[in-house]
Amino acid sequence: MAAENCSDGGQDPNPCYLQKFRLYETRSNFYLVGRDKSGTLCRILKIDRLDPSELTVLEDSTTYPEIECYDLLRRIHEGNRSTGGLKFVTACYGIIGFVKFLGPHYMLLITKRRKIGAICGHTIYAISKTQMITIGNSPVQSNMAYSKNEKRYKKLLCSVDLTKDFFFSYSYNVMHSLQRNLCKNETGLLNYETMFVWNEFLTRGIRNNLKNTLWTVALVYGFFKQVELSVSGRDVKLTLIARRSRHYAGTRYLKRGVNEKGRVANDVETEQIVFEDVPEGCPTQISSVVQNRGSIPLFWSQETSRLNLKPDIILSKKDPTYEATKLHFENLARRYGNPIIILNLIKRCEKKPRETILRSEFANAIRYINKSLTKENRLRFLHWDINRHSRKATNVLELLGRVADYALNLTGIFYCQVTPNCRPEGLLDLTCVLQNDEHFAQIPCDKSDDGEKLDIDVGSDNQSSTENVKPPMFQTGVLRTNCIDCLDRTNVAQYAYGLMALGRQLHAMGFTESQTIDQSSPLAEDLMGVYEKMGDTLALQYGGSAAHNKIFCQRRGQWQAATQSQELFRTLQRYYSNAYMDAEKQSAINLFLGHFQPQQGKPALWELDSDQHYSVGRHGPNLLNEDARTSIKRSMSDGNILCGTDSPMSASNVRQESENRGEAISESTHEMPAYGISYSRFTPRMSCRQLFGEIEDQFLGSNRICYENGDECNCTNFDMDWLSSSGNSCDDDAYDSCRSAAGLSSENIGAELKTGMTTSPSESGSNIKVGERSASEVTCDGLMDEYSESFVNWVTHGDLLIPVKFTCQ
Repeated sequence: MAAENCSDGGQDPNPCYLQKFRLYETRSNFYLVGRDKSGTLCRILKIDRLDPSELTVLEDSTTYPEIECYDLLRRIHEGNRSTGGLKFVTACYGIIGFVKFLGPHYMLLITKRRKIGAICGHTIYAISKTQMITIGNSPVQSNMAYSKNEKRYKKLLCSVDLTKDFFFSYSYNVMHSLQRNLCKNETGLLNYETMFVWNEFLTRGIRNNLKNTLWTVALVYGFFKQVELSVSGRDVKLTLIARRSRHYAGTRYLKRGVNEKGRVANDVETEQIVFEDVPEGCPTQISSVVQNRGSIPLFWSQETSRLNLKPDIILSKKDPTYEATKLHFENLARRYGNPIIILNLIKRCEKKPRETILRSEFANAIRYINKSLTKENRLRFLHWDINRHSRKATNVLELLGRVADYALNLTGIFYCQVTPNCRPEGLLDLTCVLQNDEHFAQIPCDKSDDGEKLDIDVGSDNQSSTENVKPPMFQTGVLRTNCIDCLDRTNVAQYAYGLMALGRQLHAMGFTESQTIDQSSPLAEDLMGVYEKMGDTLALQYGGSAAHNKIFCQRRGQWQAATQSQELFRTLQRYYSNAYMDAEKQSAINLFLGHFQPQQGKPALWELDSDQHYSVGRHGPNLLNEDARTSIKRSMSDGNILCGTDSPMSASNVRQESENRGEAISESTHEMPAYGISYSRFTPRMSCRQLFGEIEDQFLGSNRICYENGDECNCTNFDMDWLSSSGNSCDDDAYDSCRSAAGLSSENIGAELKTGMTTSPSESGSNIKVGERSASEVTCDGLMDEYSESFVNWVTHGDLLIPVKFTCQ
């Protein structure tokens, strides 16, 4: 819950947070008494019980001392003595929301909570127990002729286990990144509109009625884990947060790809926060890094099959101009700024085309979108087939570390020092950040969501002139990773990114001299354990089993037979869940999120077709169409790091530029029907070297790139900013005949190469060097002595390169 004013006269310097509640009832009303953390101030909410068709909630605007509040309750009891008086129902810790099926309204309450962490003194909670309270009194309930369906809807909603993987905070906006919380002083009502608040629909009625969020909690679904680490004798806390989007949410085979409004399935924002564990009242340093995962943003699907462990992948809808894909990346630019770096981990070559269908079409989509963007804002696109390099975990993590290093050079990390006088119960904003005047002027958040200038107050203390205060750092842009399910391979890549980011975070905080952490260090092992838990949690939510952790098991040296048996078990578990459990799970999610609202005289939820084929026109009002609100500007619906301009894909890419907020993309909660499309349009037989990308200041690697045609392997060595498009960079494991002795350095990659050809610097100042190999390098037969004109054009301008001679058979 966000801060609310405890008085009617303007902004209260001491915001009120109601954290503890007691519910009472009379025959005609419920009375919810809310108290602040200290228990000294109380507010009262009255809920009418006599009208089963309408939810009537009234709030007493008076803030009572505890004694006066109980005196008021005593008078209510005396006034209702003839009908049984005032009765205590339950103690609780906030309202999850209200819901109505075919009968009365129900109120969902948190009756037990547990602390799972804290950020800057703000406690984060998980739910231990919930309770559903019927609003209407018992005579109304007993007359329902439709009680059978009513009970079934109640059971379906209760199957959403709120005690697993949901978390909330009263005073910290856990639905946002740390950077956004410090740079934006946002109110509770707007925070509920974000894509990561899963009970937005359930709380919509009471929020719109009361115009505050005092009584409700904003639930985020995903993963939260906080651990203590020791670095150079100093204690730090690492927090890993995964936030799942409520838009286009669901299970593995029932939610795939993108919808018409650019929302993708399994859209998860991952934030890694590191801060000093210091005594209360002392200044602290804090840093965060955000990355993203999500389904391939194309119209594609897989039909659930009880006979096939790997159902065919179908491109289910023609989108010749890739409008939905473009909307998705525009949304990412609004949320995080530019650049958007895309790491695509799917296979490049298959005997029967499955993943390769998506790989080719995804590449076409990126190429098409980049044509309309300025050079500095084009999507950075990397193909890397992780399966071809997965025999040795060290090789995989090393190569992914290079990708992470490249991405972090472009986006940066968030870092700041927080003042000791920042109230733990106060909303985090720039007043909490130690600043000096020189660097404060560069903070990229000096505009409000509607473009108006913000009045930023940094306090009247003299801390801004402190000489030893480090300037803040900001993240602009994001790395987006995907495989097919965005679960197993993606989680390995996110760990590699998190490890590289942790090195930079600790270095910025002055804990380490180096920006990198060795893969074999205890710190890396601890971080791997946290990411492994996150991967298992997200995989259970979306796929029905824990994640396939083959790479992590290899890295730990686990017995291969044990790993194989574990992988087999999880494959079977996921198959069973997808084939037999996911339909009901999807229905429960649709009911909880408000994507389906029961109505009398209309088909029940379980009478409809598969969720994969929902469309608004077929069932009319049975499906809640959030697009009905597209005329309303919801500028705060998605932002977490940056908020884009009106044309986010063409915004200037300056890390410390001003933030501008544009209108957020309206969301859609349904999927289009599947249409059969022949594979021929989507080029399943594609080039092994189909690459995209704009050359930037930083070069990602100098790996040898291999083209494969039967037993033929022709290799060349050159400096470039991408890995190979399909992950076919030669390593010791994938190609024994193609080995490169050239090492990579994040500071000067490819420095050991002799310069054979240098292009002129681009407008952005990047230098592209394509050189001969040093004498120490191992060579391959068939090395290209000269570079073709098409190859040079591709390196220089980022055009598509398709070698005609070498294709996957």
